[in-house]
Amino acid sequence: MTTTAEIRRPQMGWTMLETPRFLTEAAMLALAWPMLGKAPRGDGHPVMVLPGFATNDGMTVLLRSFLAKLGYQVFPWDLGWNLDQHSAGENGEHLAARIDAIAAQTHQKVSLVGWSLGGVIAREAARRDHGGLRQIVTLGSPFTGNPRATSLTSLYEMLTGNVVTSDETAARYAGGHHPLPVPSTAIFSRSDGITAWENCVSATDPHTENIEVHCSHFGFVANPGVFWAVADRLALPDGQWRKFEAKGPFASFYP
Repeated sequence: MTTTAEIRRPQMGWTMLETPRFLTEAAMLALAWPMLGKAPRGDGHPVMVLPGFATNDGMTVLLRSFLAKLGYQVFPWDLGWNLDQHSAGENGEHLAARIDAIAAQTHQKVSLVGWSLGGVIAREAARRDHGGLRQIVTLGSPFTGNPRATSLTSLYEMLTGNVVTSDETAARYAGGHHPLPVPSTAIFSRSDGITAWENCVSATDPHTENIEVHCSHFGFVANPGVFWAVADRLALPDGQWRKFEAKGPFASFYP
């Protein structure tokens, strides 16, 4: 078993390939768009999509458009640039208010789909108060393991004021891998060029799963294989669960 100290940030080669890989995945998404219309469809419940670190809702527009195409009531996080506690609130209060507002508007529980840091924040919201939440799906989100195992450590510390070697960060990561009180799926890639994939997987239980994809870090919001997996998870009836099966037109995206 890999220890926290053994988890290292991605090799520089993968980091340097992030931009060309993302552009390739976006091109594949455009070609696959008609076929993605055949993705599993759920009951149209509300879904909020959370952007990654130092990005905003503009970065998740393709994913949100896809989910809307499948009939979901899709909401942006609407909290500006994701700068961790500066955006979500020191105790997640801004995000909690957003979830409560959507639940009140739709009279349904809300699923959260979070990319990168957005997924970390989504999981923390589920631990604090899951009454209005239905399911959590994370995309390349480093919610556990070694907080220094990322290519953006310095930028993260500069923009958020957080220190990744602090006791607070250590505590945040220490319990991050434990299953949530609601069903959850962690989608990860071993070729992620920004964060170590080992930081992005959860311990499992009957309602918790990890799904591996071939994907860049930025590709999580543009990769057709990821989109199909997200659709499959969101289509699960409330209170029911089944394991993800790598089949269908995008099976080659899953190792």
